[in-house]
Amino acid sequence: MIFRTIRAIKFLFMGPVILGFLVLINWMTSPGDWWVQWAALGIGIAWFISLFRVITAVLVAGGIAALIAALRK
Repeated sequence: MIFRTIRAIKFLFMGPVILGFLVLINWMTSPGDWWVQWAALGIGIAWFISLFRVITAVLVAGGIAALIAALRK
């Protein structure tokens, strides 16, 4: 689970960078035909899934930390 979360965090930063390069390539090669919208749709869906995975991991880690803190008292 940790490795999936780390990969998700990396994708949260790399996804927009990759999409930016695709927009640049699309703009330079065929400015009238915006095929990059389909790549943006796929990357956007994957980005939101990664975001929810990271949020879930943070909430679980916070809950475990709170439980440990409560048990130590």
